[in-house]
Amino acid sequence: MRSLIAGLLALLLIAPAAASLRPLDTVSTDALLHWISRYREHPDPAAVPKVMLAASRFGAFDNPEHAGVYVGFLAGVLAKNPAQAEEIAARSLAMRERDRWVVMRAIAYSGLPNWQALLRRFALRMPRYDELSKRYISGKMATLAEFEVPPEPNGWQRAAKRLHLDKLFGEEPKHPVLEPSPEVLDVLWGNYFATGSYGPLKDIIEMLPLSADHNDADRLTVGSMAKYSLATNAMHDQVLLARLKVARKASGQPKEVVTQLDDVIEAAETIDTPRIRKQALAAIEEVRSKGPAYKRTASWWSYIGQSAIAGGCLAAAAMGQVELGIPCVVGGASASAAMNFWNNSP
Repeated sequence: MRSLIAGLLALLLIAPAAASLRPLDTVSTDALLHWISRYREHPDPAAVPKVMLAASRFGAFDNPEHAGVYVGFLAGVLAKNPAQAEEIAARSLAMRERDRWVVMRAIAYSGLPNWQALLRRFALRMPRYDELSKRYISGKMATLAEFEVPPEPNGWQRAAKRLHLDKLFGEEPKHPVLEPSPEVLDVLWGNYFATGSYGPLKDIIEMLPLSADHNDADRLTVGSMAKYSLATNAMHDQVLLARLKVARKASGQPKEVVTQLDDVIEAAETIDTPRIRKQALAAIEEVRSKGPAYKRTASWWSYIGQSAIAGGCLAAAAMGQVELGIPCVVGGASASAAMNFWNNSP
């Protein structure tokens, strides 16, 4: 397994050419992700299809759990360029046929006023994804606009779910929602890289209280990833840090969010992100050793090791200039900075 330091050194090697980087110059997913991370400094919508084609060629879309940053990025580019959206999406279809679901999902996630009509037109050209488009259009699959952070379940709700009583006595959700996950976290960061908008940043901030949830493995993990990525990225990006400070002072901001934002801001300003990581590791280890009351430790630990962490990564950039980390998996879990975040402690 490559270490986090190795990943950072790889990013450093491509840093000198970043300012003049063109999509066709890229020779690795690291280079592609670096270009994406700086996109909003010099937006170039016309180059985006070439980036998507290169990502497909490198196998970045082979596992949907690892492709979130690209989906979110393309969705953001489409949203920011509505007049060119159909052309950008159509040119992106030059990628491998089996990877074209990325374009379909990006259209659904774009939030364009005509995204449903656009999805229908593209589905006619790609019968393979007809069912996918139908589910998005009918509302059976959640789009980025349906992102929600569910409240922490109480004891009865946990017990009912474990015993499947919720299906007997509970009401089924009236509409699907997009819940926090490592993949969704990647999507939100990709969307932020493309747009620089507060919307995806707000959704990431809303995940922060999950980093204090010691009763649920999934929530604790994704909350810790959100917190660590915010702190690391804000450490290298003063604009992002300033926006987090504004969000912290926003009227009506929940106390749980303010508490976590204070910690993120402090870590970013004092260059103390390792502390965030250590605290997250300690919290996860505590739940691992003691186990949630409603789960067996062994099964939960297996899920964390094989699924949740593998769904995303928190690769922090080490450049001297303003850079953002890329919270996504590159080349699978073994090369993931998230896995190193889990396994390596200073």
